[in-house]
Amino acid sequence: MTTILTSTFKNLSTTSKWALRFSVRPLSCSQLRSAPAVQTKSKKTLAKPNVKNIVVVEGVRIPFLLSGTSYKDLMPHDLARAALSGLLHRSNVPKDVVDYIIFGTVIQEVKTSNVAREAALGAGFSEKTPAHTVTMACISSNQAMTTAVGLIASGQCDVVVAGGVELMSDVPIRHSRKMRKMMLDLNKAKTLGQRLSLLSKFRLNFLSPELPAVAEFSTNETMGHSADRLAAAFAVSRMEQDEYALRSHSLAKKAQDEGHLSDIVPFKVPGKDTVTKDNGIRPSSLEQMAKLKPAFIKPYGTVTAANSSFLTDGASAMLIMSEEKALAMGYKPKAYLRDFIYVSQDPKDQLLLGPTYATPKVLEKAGLTMNDIDAFEFHEAFSGQILANFKAMDSDWFAQNYMGRKSKVGSPPLEKFNIWGGSLSLGHPFGATGCRLVMAAANRLRKDGGQYGLVAACAAGGQGHAMIVEAYPK
Repeated sequence: MTTILTSTFKNLSTTSKWALRFSVRPLSCSQLRSAPAVQTKSKKTLAKPNVKNIVVVEGVRIPFLLSGTSYKDLMPHDLARAALSGLLHRSNVPKDVVDYIIFGTVIQEVKTSNVAREAALGAGFSEKTPAHTVTMACISSNQAMTTAVGLIASGQCDVVVAGGVELMSDVPIRHSRKMRKMMLDLNKAKTLGQRLSLLSKFRLNFLSPELPAVAEFSTNETMGHSADRLAAAFAVSRMEQDEYALRSHSLAKKAQDEGHLSDIVPFKVPGKDTVTKDNGIRPSSLEQMAKLKPAFIKPYGTVTAANSSFLTDGASAMLIMSEEKALAMGYKPKAYLRDFIYVSQDPKDQLLLGPTYATPKVLEKAGLTMNDIDAFEFHEAFSGQILANFKAMDSDWFAQNYMGRKSKVGSPPLEKFNIWGGSLSLGHPFGATGCRLVMAAANRLRKDGGQYGLVAACAAGGQGHAMIVEAYPK
């Protein structure tokens, strides 16, 4: 019997193995709510000898809006320009002091492929200030921030603006490849005969458009489908996912009403009213959420529109300096940017497990433990993704068999986790979320008197990021 069971287990797929392992220890939201309070044990600073301290002086974002609403007639650089203008207004930093500008984005507008440069010029920065754009899926603005850290740490710059932008209301839709080829060939044709010969090959199916890819290039699987498989693999129920989504929206609404989302700057949309707050925060009820049908794996999937992040338009920007420069200019920084890490996993079965892999590595790099963290800010792509990461992080078996670690890192206590809402409720403009996460952690630490924040996110391609944020002494 033992031999048969062993043989059967070995032949199971990766996700089936996970389901078999984790189904015996289901994680309910009631268990999550009762997580014990964890006291911070260490209050040492993470400053390192002969390494520059790098600080966040200020960070802002324009309101994150559901795609197809108030920003739908704009272009990405309009949103990025608004975030940059808001940062200039709030920080009063002289434009000529900024050495470099970096923005992250995912789905690029072809007319403004270097959206950082176009937004910077539009916001009134000097044409002599270099700017470039990076892309790393949902951690694009994380990459913008850490690139800024690298420029400052290496002594190349003292003041860098990093941010991100995404406009899902107007994504580029291409002609089919056959149509594109015909149009290019027609442009090269020199005689009427050549043009007529080319046109004779035209077929109606040439007119079928190509939408931006919503699937992983390497696996041809959509992220929602992967999230559904991940939730099943870790035995995360539909009810648990809906409960977590309701938590996110409820906490975001509370934070919005109490004025905690202070990183938002108002944006006067040309020809429309001034937008002052996120419009995707919509607390519902478990009864209403239960009525929704599966969005990806039908009819038995558990991922729905209610427990997934929604398509969002938005932009964010942060003013990052060396501590020495910030103090010389008279600024009181908000936080230190400390250790960070990037990770990559199998994009098929571990697409959304970036936080699980990145968290223990960044903690070890900083010499901290989970108990030292006062504010956790994780990107919420899907409820199932968050809860699956919780289970993976809290499993010795997963740590030993998939991560090559001796023991689990542990899951974050809910009373410290995304307590002002997250991407499920606030929205997720792909290229801009990373800056929101860092500013949420920094502002929470300032408000509650904590010292360390941990930011983490998954991204397409099976990649992930984590960073330690340290509060600046008051």
